[in-house]
Amino acid sequence: MIHLEFFKPEDLSELSYALDETQMRFTATAQQALQSISERDDNDAFPVTIFENDIPVGFFVLDFGKDKFELTNNETSVLLRSLSVNPQMQGKGIGKMAMLEAGNFVKNHFRDCNEIVLAVNQQNNSAYHIYLKAGYIFDGKTRIGRSGPQYLMYKKL
Repeated sequence: MIHLEFFKPEDLSELSYALDETQMRFTATAQQALQSISERDDNDAFPVTIFENDIPVGFFVLDFGKDKFELTNNETSVLLRSLSVNPQMQGKGIGKMAMLEAGNFVKNHFRDCNEIVLAVNQQNNSAYHIYLKAGYIFDGKTRIGRSGPQYLMYKKL
């Protein structure tokens, strides 16, 4: 059973998994994402832990900061970033289930938010298909990211 909760420091030991070189091209580790959040001067980013059977197995960030405007002009959207799943737990549908649940999580905790936006590298085929299966839409918009071209995707809430 997958569920999402706001990150708590005690989750970090389970989220300290390493990602391989390919995955590191496309996402950040939980530690890297948390460091990036701590260096910001705002309170616009909310780290989220993905649990399977009450064990932390993944992580992502909901970011309401200005970076989202690179993907959308929707003031009431949130940028989903830094998604990762423990490599030992990959291939079990956890990422897809978490992305299906993300909409409910956002609606429950951020009532004014009506859209989730994200960017996925065009070479990250598995992530792209996970997002599609979870109801995210690619309508042809792209941008250049740190590791090459990215698809811009969204999901209305």
